[in-house]
Amino acid sequence: MRRSEFDRAVADEFHGRATAVVTDLVLTQVGGRTAAEAIDAGVPPREVWLALCDELDVPAERRYGVGRIEPRRR
Repeated sequence: MRRSEFDRAVADEFHGRATAVVTDLVLTQVGGRTAAEAIDAGVPPREVWLALCDELDVPAERRYGVGRIEPRRR
C-alpha cells in the first residue's frame, strides 16, 4: 500500500473524521503513536491502515485492496 492509497482508504472509510483519526487516535499496534506519527517514523502505510482498522472495528471486507484507483478501461 502506497501513502496515496492509505490516504484514499482513510478518506473513504472515515469521511469527515479522517483527519482526526489520523492525527489524534493513538494506536498501540504501531508503538503508541498516531497514524501520522507512525507513517512519519517509517511504519509502512499498510501496517498503519490495519492498525486503524483493528482499533476502529472496520469489517474485514473493507480492509483489503482499498485505496486503489480502479484501472482505466479503454
